Amino acid sequence: MRILSVQSSVAYGHVGNSAATFPLQRLGHDVWPVLTVHFSNHTGYGAWRGPVLDPTDVAAVITGIEERGVLGTADAVLSGYQGDPAVGSVVLDAVARVKALNPSAVYCCDPVMGDVGRGMFVQPGIPEYFRDTVVPRADILTPNHFELDFLAGVTTRTLPEVLAAVDGVRARGPRNVLVTSVLHDQVPEHHLDVVAVGDDGAWAVTTPQLPITPNGCGDLTAALYLAHLHETGSVSAALERTTATVFAVLEATVAAGSREIRLVDAQDAIAQPPATFTARRLR
Repeated sequence: MRILSVQSSVAYGHVGNSAATFPLQRLGHDVWPVLTVHFSNHTGYGAWRGPVLDPTDVAAVITGIEERGVLGTADAVLSGYQGDPAVGSVVLDAVARVKALNPSAVYCCDPVMGDVGRGMFVQPGIPEYFRDTVVPRADILTPNHFELDFLAGVTTRTLPEVLAAVDGVRARGPRNVLVTSVLHDQVPEHHLDVVAVGDDGAWAVTTPQLPITPNGCGDLTAALYLAHLHETGSVSAALERTTATVFAVLEATVAAGSREIRLVDAQDAIAQPPATFTARRLR
């Protein structure tokens, strides 16, 4: 698979394209990383250096790829954090150009907006932009539980409510939705669910919560789910493989006592996802 990945980049650590590119390559896919920023490190440290790229420069890179005559060979467009609606417009324009050349290509969007306990951490207007403009154009969507509730305009506390919220979002465009960090009234203590819904059904995997919340896990999850869904054509298999690999990466990160996810340490679990979890069918 060839993937046009429009995301941020950091020199030190693993977020955005710096979290997505290596795992996709380790799975044997060809990645074209287009950078929206190039920072020394992720902003969670409170200090960083490096440029935010002008949206016209981001668009120029994509145009340069198109001028090589290869844009139509892309099988997917992948995007994550979008700090400015102008960047979002560049992404959506790229999606339209790729799909015009290759109608079977898909757009996988990780709608990074906020999280439980933190609330929204993007600029005002970005959540509404995702909800009203981006989501209808996506084929695959990978929100966390907090983001799902915003996109659906509801507060979900039970698993049926979560599924109803996913159905509401799917009715507006994306056929495949993966929801991470799901906490509902039936999740055991110190665990969380990951829920995946597609045209062929809905599944969940329950994973233990590890004592760590590093940056970049959402970027990694979106990339892996896109890859495994493309390879297997199965929502349940993609869910199992994705959760197993992310859990292995987190275990390696805990073992190393690292603030940054240990992608290189866990690369065998990326290339060959262990059979750690079995997805249970919800409907």
